[in-house]
Amino acid sequence: MLFALETIAPAHDPTVSGSSPFLLPLQPMAIYLIMLMAVLSQMAFSGSRIAVSLYALELGANQFQIGILVSLYAIFPMLLAISVGKFVDRVAPWVPLTLGIFGMTLGFVLPPLFPGIAVLYVTCMLLGIMHQFFLIPVEAGVGGIGGPEKRAGNYSLLSMAWSIANFFAPMIAGFSIDHIGHVQVFWVLAAISVTPILVLWLCPGLLPRTPMHSHTGNRGSAIDLWRNPGLRTLFIAGGIIGSAQDLFQFYFPIYGHSLGMSASAIGTIVGMMAAAAFLIRGLIPFLVKVRTEAQILTYAVFIAAFAFVLLPFVTNAYVLAAIAFLLGLGVGCANPMSMSLVYVLTPHGRVAESMGLRKTVNNVTHLIVPVVFGTVGSAFGYSTVFLSNSVMLVAGGFLMRKSGKLISERPAQ
Repeated sequence: MLFALETIAPAHDPTVSGSSPFLLPLQPMAIYLIMLMAVLSQMAFSGSRIAVSLYALELGANQFQIGILVSLYAIFPMLLAISVGKFVDRVAPWVPLTLGIFGMTLGFVLPPLFPGIAVLYVTCMLLGIMHQFFLIPVEAGVGGIGGPEKRAGNYSLLSMAWSIANFFAPMIAGFSIDHIGHVQVFWVLAAISVTPILVLWLCPGLLPRTPMHSHTGNRGSAIDLWRNPGLRTLFIAGGIIGSAQDLFQFYFPIYGHSLGMSASAIGTIVGMMAAAAFLIRGLIPFLVKVRTEAQILTYAVFIAAFAFVLLPFVTNAYVLAAIAFLLGLGVGCANPMSMSLVYVLTPHGRVAESMGLRKTVNNVTHLIVPVVFGTVGSAFGYSTVFLSNSVMLVAGGFLMRKSGKLISERPAQ
């Protein structure tokens, strides 16, 4: 078994190390094992959002408190993602991956061991930062598998893996809550979270290492990456559309709960967004043949904005599922193309750091949006939350439209 797995591990090939931005190539099967790990880790992480929100409601938390909980997912990634990226650029990928897997598992076992709302604050903070130790090496690594011609496809496959996870995660969390309880669901998520370690231990060389830094001493700071106008536009647009997805995952359970829906129904509707994302990500190779990445990102933002406009006027579960599907079409194609463009526009030797800066910008919005909209929801109701987020998305769409030419005309690496 170990011998069979070792045959897919990377072997040094000096003929490609100079042309590839990564040191080591991988065999084709590697991307699917990486997808398996990504599905399991993201499934646990995404399921935690449903579990935390509904457990907090069960404990009597209000919308503002739940907004604080969800924002805590973002606070440490916002502060530390760049440092995590620099760390990933310097070490073998299995080191941060192992740390992330075990750190997330610890976050899941805390609520069953210490029931109460206070421990949820610790869990959200721990899950937020430890998930970055998993995500950043994966996002930085898959771009180097198979060479430049495989890059967009690799990121599409990775995003499809996340869609699979995000489809099943809310349903697993919802049905677990209905059948075994609000606390016991965290044991289920912990078991899912720790499983990727088996793949990593059997094949520690699964991901290629990011390229070594230049020895000239002129590496620069994260501010230099931010000053790149193409990267900056991508970071901002990604943060806006990512916050829309997070807002739906965080706020729809509250909205569904107010309509008297069961946890299973809420989880299924949230899962429809992921199903649509999976579908649209499978079509990306065809979409990029007729439109540029920047154009598709712009359309995606406007579609998501339209979906949010519809939400506050609907109470029927089936129609809400259809709206969630529409939202998934909008947010689903943003991640793979933005990651691919970030990879292309990033200076050599700083891919993981750039991914970390992308995470930092995303988490700034993820920190602010739940608190702001949780406060707005408490004061003015659900309609204001959804419509305000739609306005924010429209602004992001015009930003992408204005800056699209700048991004699309940049030369590939």
